[in-house]
Amino acid sequence: METLLAHAERRLVPYHRAVVRGLEAVQAGPLLYVGNHSGATYSGDTWIFAAQLWRAHGLDAVPYGLAHDLVPHLPVVGRALTRCGVVPASPEAAAELLAAGGSVMVYPGGDREAMRRSALRDVVDFSGRRGFVRTALAAGVPIVPVAAAGAHDTLHIVHDLPGLARLLGVDRRFRMKAWPLSLSIPWGLTLGPVPPYLPLPARIRIDVLPPIRFERAGAAAAADESYVVACASTVEDVIRAAVGRLAAEMDR
Repeated sequence: METLLAHAERRLVPYHRAVVRGLEAVQAGPLLYVGNHSGATYSGDTWIFAAQLWRAHGLDAVPYGLAHDLVPHLPVVGRALTRCGVVPASPEAAAELLAAGGSVMVYPGGDREAMRRSALRDVVDFSGRRGFVRTALAAGVPIVPVAAAGAHDTLHIVHDLPGLARLLGVDRRFRMKAWPLSLSIPWGLTLGPVPPYLPLPARIRIDVLPPIRFERAGAAAAADESYVVACASTVEDVIRAAVGRLAAEMDR
């Protein structure tokens, strides 16, 4: 794991001229990190964040990553990611990791956000998903918002084509809400999830924001739908505002 983090620090940080801010305020876990998702199948911003967090606070501070069910089954890549602490996303998995004292990283927007068209590159859209808040409330842990901009410029997504995903049935069979038409290196124009690609050297900026601690916690709070909705909106709004600031700073 440390070898991969060191590689990300040596390669990805300079390649993307990456800057990660706010790490000095990170406290000991367990924590639930919540971020916006970009770059389709490329997770450069995730590795940059993890590498800088490792450098600032050590390996124990690096969170487990929750990923789509299909990720651990990918040839070669899936096995490597599993060894690095990536686990299939589920409330049970997150609860178990947090209860054991670990921290967890989630991207509520999932594939729908990661494969949105490039015209919406700085849009944060969790698509109404609020399970991350229920998890945090039930476990009694704070949420640390992680806002990132730039990773969606590593390829060009012409359109996310959610209608095609429904027509093909992949939304039901594989929980994939997008079937994008994208342009990347070396694959050129691709329909469907793009294979691992050579990312363009887009600048990446990441802000790790102050932890959000909710007034209520426990099973009752997690079961209160109106409270969950309000908490989820707070987190999403905080990340959305931060991404807007980052995009304005970068002035792409």
